[in-house]
Amino acid sequence: MQLPAVKDTLAERIMSESDVQRMLALETDPRNAALLRLIYAAGLRISEACGLRWRDLTQRDDAGQVTVFGKRGKTRVVRLPSPVWQRLVVLRGDADEDAPVFQSREGGHLDASQVHRIVKAAARRAGLSEAVSAHWLRHAHASHALDRGAPVHVVRASLGHASLETTTRYSHARPNDSSALYIAA
Repeated sequence: MQLPAVKDTLAERIMSESDVQRMLALETDPRNAALLRLIYAAGLRISEACGLRWRDLTQRDDAGQVTVFGKRGKTRVVRLPSPVWQRLVVLRGDADEDAPVFQSREGGHLDASQVHRIVKAAARRAGLSEAVSAHWLRHAHASHALDRGAPVHVVRASLGHASLETTTRYSHARPNDSSALYIAA
């Protein structure tokens, strides 16, 4: 039995760089600002961000890297831009290496529902769709990196995609581009 085709809505879930930057710029809470920037810059899934401990972050030159335990039990290392790294360094203070990077009020790890609320509030402040989610920031990471010339295999490795085919979907999902824009009508 063949299932009916499903509409591909990936392009509808890719935010423009200006929307992402507005969302990041309007976040004033230091923890939440670092969280949003890390999710976007490293292309993390919510579960990956929630599970981070300080021991998972390592300084590299003037920036750093994060070791991520991801989907299907795979571990990957993602280099971080210096501005993101600096926010994380400030956030850490004197926290122990086993402490959660993103702590809840009770001192444990933030949970996924808390991260969802943080992202939704940031999107609302930026005047963005109520549908924006943390995974949209992951989609934006892939799309923006490819747009800026990152090799598809590097993006694949950074996101932890099992298949190159999954990553190449982002090179085809260009919501702001169309061959119609190249036609004189």
